[in-house]
Amino acid sequence: MTTTPDTLRVTVQRGTQATLRRETFDVPAYENQTVLDVVTWIQQMADPTLSYRFACRVGMCGSCAMMVNGVPRWTCRTHVKKVAADGELDIAPLRNLPIIKDLVADMDPFFDKWVAAEARLHPSAGRGDEFDPVTSQEPARAEADLGIECINCGICYAACDTVAGNPDYLGPAALQRAWTLLNDSRDADRDGILAAVSGKGGCHNCHSMGSCAQYCPNDLNPMRAIAGLKRETVRAAWGRKRDA
Repeated sequence: MTTTPDTLRVTVQRGTQATLRRETFDVPAYENQTVLDVVTWIQQMADPTLSYRFACRVGMCGSCAMMVNGVPRWTCRTHVKKVAADGELDIAPLRNLPIIKDLVADMDPFFDKWVAAEARLHPSAGRGDEFDPVTSQEPARAEADLGIECINCGICYAACDTVAGNPDYLGPAALQRAWTLLNDSRDADRDGILAAVSGKGGCHNCHSMGSCAQYCPNDLNPMRAIAGLKRETVRAAWGRKRDA
């Protein structure tokens, strides 16, 4: 195969976790082409057995996230001209996750760690109670707001070298969500969140490399949230010692 200005050489990871292989395709190149356009062309025109995920195509759902030339990206918002190296692309499923088939990663471990981090709302009121007022001027609310645009795409999880080296690490997204809830006046289990994120695989495993913030498509900064959790877990531990 030879690459011309009118074609792209695209290498795609294929198979299941036990049968991984690489296949290469020549794909027509055109103006304003996204990586998701490339994957779709392969599935529709070259190999209908290729498996991948996508939904909205406009950067709202995050389901099309893949590794593109070794970097985790939303393929629907990634233009080929910005990432192709000499007319070549290498596309693979998100790293740090099991592979179901081809470009489809198993997201269960990612969401299981949200549960382990207590990154879910613990209601402080019932259906019949008045809502807690949410005032954006409060420092805690402003801190919580910094992470609410996370759409659970898994980009930060795939970018994180700590996750790669420590399967028990909860990961940037789960910890960021835990920090959001810790600062939310409507959450009723602050102690439970702090206990969950200070244990095995918790926030103190983060090495502050910053890949999560570098690659987040929504420009969020999980590293800031993790630093906040580190401070609060230490304060809680010292408080328990003083009370003992």
